[in-house]
Amino acid sequence: MAGQGKRMRPHTLTVPKPLIKLAGKPIVERLIEEITLASLGKIDEMIFIINNFGVEVEDYLLTIAQKFNAKGHIRYQEKPLGTADAINCAREFLEGPVIIAFADTLFFTSQQMNLDLDAIIWVKEVENPSAFGVVKVNKENKIISFHEKPKQLISNLAMVGIYYFKNATLLKKEIDYLLENKIMGNGEYQLTDALTNMLNKGFSFYALPIDEWLDCGNKEATIYSNKRILERHGKNDISKTASIENSIIIPPCYIGDYVTIRNSIVGPFVSIEDHTYVQDSIITNSIIQRHSSIINANIDNSMIGNYVEYHDKHKELNVGDYTIIN
Repeated sequence: MAGQGKRMRPHTLTVPKPLIKLAGKPIVERLIEEITLASLGKIDEMIFIINNFGVEVEDYLLTIAQKFNAKGHIRYQEKPLGTADAINCAREFLEGPVIIAFADTLFFTSQQMNLDLDAIIWVKEVENPSAFGVVKVNKENKIISFHEKPKQLISNLAMVGIYYFKNATLLKKEIDYLLENKIMGNGEYQLTDALTNMLNKGFSFYALPIDEWLDCGNKEATIYSNKRILERHGKNDISKTASIENSIIIPPCYIGDYVTIRNSIVGPFVSIEDHTYVQDSIITNSIIQRHSSIINANIDNSMIGNYVEYHDKHKELNVGDYTIIN
């Protein structure tokens, strides 16, 4: 999670993208929840690969690890040298069973991993495979080849960015080979190159299809992901500390701690985070972060950051932190 999240600006100017909250939880925490369910096991350690995001962010990540009774570690990727380089930043942990996940993706699945397999790559059928790294499989779902953004249709099974290795020491050796021999693609050390080398040496990879893959790469995708999370929950999740006066909350919505809503209609598909104030407004299909004030507004399909004051009538918004619009 060391990227700058440029497609999610202005929201990532002050908060790393994986820590943006959807329905009360950061993206990365929701990802860990789903991985834990699918692996049917306890996660002992979590290593967060980040850039220099500051002590507050690091402490927050370590707190997330504690929620899962895991020991948290911080490692740094200071230059964007690719996915294999990022994984190498945690090389001392690449032993035994390891799950690697890109922290800006969300998924839902009813499938459980078979931890006895050598390696598992989670995949999803997509309409436009030329935009993704894809795998080709046999009848047993064993992967027979990897292809990075193929121009011709080879397979529609896209890799979603979650990988399991029964013994990650073998992966570490292949990453070392890439780095030592400066084998790069598009100026970066690519994880798929290491996986291809392992496959060519007879290593067994299996594809695990997931039910739903949610992207949080930009504002539109993030609002849709928030909607799907709320839809799966199916009802309102309203904090006992929230104050709701003369207002209608149309489910499903999430209303955080110490939120105040007065003379307003909120929902469906709205998340309002802690300590935000809403008055005389209509809000649908939107995300509003902490400590913001929304008055006399009528907004839809919008994303509003932390510490925002918005007292206006625009229909659709994308407003970053510490902004005042009157």
